[in-house]
Amino acid sequence: MKIAYVYDAAYPWVKGGAEKRVYDLALRMAQRGHEVHCYSWGWWWAEEGKKDIILDGIHLHGVGEPRELYTDNRRSISEAILFAFKLTPLLWKEKFKVVDCQGFPFFSCFPAKFHSLMGKSFLIITALEVWGDYWYTYLGFMGFFGKVLEKIIYHLSDHIICISPKTEKDLKNIRRTGQSTVIPPGINFKEIEQISPKNEEWDLIFAGRLIKEKRVDLLIRSLPTVKKNNPHVKCLIIGDGPEMEKLKGLVQELDLLNNVKFMGFLENVSDLFGFMKASNVFVLPSEREGFGMVVVEANACGLPVVVVEGSMNAAADLVQEGVNGFITPPHEKDMALKINQALKERDKLKTNCIESARRYDWNEIVSHLEAYYQKSINE
Repeated sequence: MKIAYVYDAAYPWVKGGAEKRVYDLALRMAQRGHEVHCYSWGWWWAEEGKKDIILDGIHLHGVGEPRELYTDNRRSISEAILFAFKLTPLLWKEKFKVVDCQGFPFFSCFPAKFHSLMGKSFLIITALEVWGDYWYTYLGFMGFFGKVLEKIIYHLSDHIICISPKTEKDLKNIRRTGQSTVIPPGINFKEIEQISPKNEEWDLIFAGRLIKEKRVDLLIRSLPTVKKNNPHVKCLIIGDGPEMEKLKGLVQELDLLNNVKFMGFLENVSDLFGFMKASNVFVLPSEREGFGMVVVEANACGLPVVVVEGSMNAAADLVQEGVNGFITPPHEKDMALKINQALKERDKLKTNCIESARRYDWNEIVSHLEAYYQKSINE
């Protein structure tokens, strides 16, 4: 099959769950003999001096100079519109069996739909998240337009891939289609198994983009209470983003400079797994996750995970209370209680955590995806 993936950000230049998922799927489909193309901003242009390159067997097409994805801690609307505009003529030049377009940010789905209407591809949309009424929380009264646009997007194709059962459930509030399926992100389980822990040990670890929705401030605010039982607790925060300076200020305000270290983004994902294996508990205080791949990765490294309950947090669906982690209300004292419980029971839960992660190995997931593509184009 000749397959195209459409998403404005590209791994490894942009490191996030959605970017990594697209890269891992594209890589493994290419390894299975498919011709795979990815359309994004040209994140590699400065270092490669080329608009199109081949990376790990994947044909990468840059639609233009990279643009800032975020404005005021929110995904930029103007960036998403410009990406869709610049994508249209490049996509039009090619024919594909399947175009798998990431549903967010929405606007690139329109040129992908036009491409399919002209008989040049079969359109499948991947739903990373479905927000519904959350749009009002995100944009205030302007959320009405986000909600309407989201509904339009998920009516452009009957064939929709949802990355979690929660996303599929939320999709059904917008529309019902018998052609949707759940295909979660995956992990390279054997690769994680072979990675050795880093030398320095940590009690707690967080990894992710430092944006408001990740609620890293909740983790930091819980630490003074955690310290009552674990006075020398050490917490490693890996990642970068617009909240960095505010979080560093909070650490200083709460007198936690000896307890918290900010690592920044890591270039190599194996380093992240090495730090996870040198830690005892992974904490994901995020209030909104479309899936929460980092939960599975932490479990694969043997770590129980503390996550936050919430209607927009699919990561909570990955955790069985007291089996591979703990679920807490979004309050600092409750979080501290669960963190201390996880620290106490870490050794007992290690085997459960690893076995929980094993079912997300990429080999099985890509086989499911390949079969879904084939079934869709044959209908």
